[in-house]
Amino acid sequence: MSQHVLIADDDAGIRDVLRMALEPAGFAVSVAADGQEALQMARSLSPDLVVLDIGMPEMDGLTVCRELRKDSDVPILFLTAQSDEVDRIVGLEMGADDYVPKPFSPREIVARIRAILKRAVPASAPTAVLRRGVLSVDPGRHTCRIGEAPVVLTSREMELLVQLMRRPDNVMPRPALVDAVYGTNIHVSDRTMDSHLRNLRAKLAQAGCAEAIETVHGVGIRMGPCRAV
Repeated sequence: MSQHVLIADDDAGIRDVLRMALEPAGFAVSVAADGQEALQMARSLSPDLVVLDIGMPEMDGLTVCRELRKDSDVPILFLTAQSDEVDRIVGLEMGADDYVPKPFSPREIVARIRAILKRAVPASAPTAVLRRGVLSVDPGRHTCRIGEAPVVLTSREMELLVQLMRRPDNVMPRPALVDAVYGTNIHVSDRTMDSHLRNLRAKLAQAGCAEAIETVHGVGIRMGPCRAV
């Protein structure tokens, strides 16, 4: 069954370019011309991934993302203007999985969508539950718990946590962590990684797991003791 991508952009030309790139790659595609329509379609169609332009009428992409994140962990890829660094960071902090600045290569969009979806789909084979202190992660079911309390993570946040939990006592250099999470063929800025790590830390801390992820300055990232507050 084809994976379903919802494209939301007020530029009909961009919608057409993305459709022509994604459909031959095997994706089912739906399109929305503004943010309000995008939000309604995302909730009614339950797509596997949403491509959101930040600057849309009726409701901008950041607002759509904020509304979706109230009740959905659907992967979100932002399209942004080249100069909108602040919007990109805000989007990532709201829970978006990735962004691509305009103008973009359609082939890059397809590659990034495939990479995001590959990490969002649970593996078919059973996967052992990973544990660290009060924190437990089940990669196969895409669940995270602190004690008995569930923690809702995006696909990117989950992949970051899984990579660290697999080697909890080792310091993982940032370049190695980026490659493990995003793949070796995609450039990811330090700000993007920092935003995902900051979101992950905040969610774990809010759920009662203080200092779950540690930064070893000049070396990399590792799991902390994951003690309950």
